[in-house]
Amino acid sequence: MARKRKRKSRRRQEGRKILELVPQYNIESGEEKPVTAARRYIAERDIPPPAVLIVRRNEHTTDKYFWAEKGLFGAQYVEENHFLFPSLRELLPQNKTNPSPVAAH
Repeated sequence: MARKRKRKSRRRQEGRKILELVPQYNIESGEEKPVTAARRYIAERDIPPPAVLIVRRNEHTTDKYFWAEKGLFGAQYVEENHFLFPSLRELLPQNKTNPSPVAAH
């Protein structure tokens, strides 16, 4: 039986492209929970937002987090809602549907 292909969200694809432009850090979680390891790594190295942390739990599993001005977020949430983050808005491609302001005569 053929499997139906899952539809890819354009908004999430755009968010994924934007997150690729942000500095990324790869770390191991060790014995800690992945989010704890990410928070500790950020604090120890004084990493400024925005940043993406890829935390390796074991040889098969990784978790991605986005470090923003207001805290640590799951990367999937940020991909879907990238327009809510001020540090990512400046990385957004210019929207063609919003015309540039024209001076009144």
